[in-house]
Amino acid sequence: MTIESQFPVGVRVGAEFVGTAFLLAAIVGSGEMAQSLTSDGGLQLLQNAIAVGAALAALIVTLGPVSGAHFNPVVTVANLMLSRIDRWTAVSYAVAQVGGATVGVIGANAMFGRRAVEVSTTDRSDVRLVGAEAIATFGLLGVVFVCDRFHTLPVVAWAVAGYVTAAFSFTASTCFANPAVAIGRTLTDSFAGIDPASAAGFVVAQLAVTPLALAAVRPVLSGIDSDQRPTWTVEEG
Repeated sequence: MTIESQFPVGVRVGAEFVGTAFLLAAIVGSGEMAQSLTSDGGLQLLQNAIAVGAALAALIVTLGPVSGAHFNPVVTVANLMLSRIDRWTAVSYAVAQVGGATVGVIGANAMFGRRAVEVSTTDRSDVRLVGAEAIATFGLLGVVFVCDRFHTLPVVAWAVAGYVTAAFSFTASTCFANPAVAIGRTLTDSFAGIDPASAAGFVVAQLAVTPLALAAVRPVLSGIDSDQRPTWTVEEG
């Protein structure tokens, strides 16, 4: 998602921090709530997915006009690779996203009576899960950038949220597809947790597939003129 915001960089970075914090609070908090309501693993996953998808749609619609609503370092890296943001903005966004993820997890832990900071012991190191993360991230970037090419902010928000909700079930890894999410979830030993070693594998897969996803969508993105972009996404500068 591209940006030419009337807001200064500090405000945009703050929006990325807040948005990612609430996203992680939704992921971890809804997982904890699902576990408290039912012992059925399928129902827990469904509750978690719906809550996360709804939160993500709301956050994109709310903060998209401010920062572009990346909430995800791979989306930020992809925008940098497309020369839609500068390096300083990209680094600032990524730091804010990881910081926001950390705060969001700490807040969710506290809300549900857990220690504020835990180290997850949930092993997700299976090579199939790492491969699933590459697939989930590839699909997410495709949805983000192709939808951004043709549609307005509310449509992009619901398309991204719909994809993430579905990918909770159709990917073996339950669709982290976000390095900030993977890092943040190492700090909770709850339903949503992932141990640090597994998280490292997820992050590598997510970043490694980003150039491949961009190569796949470039034919759609090429030739687009500035006056063809949806009004909410214009270039930075």
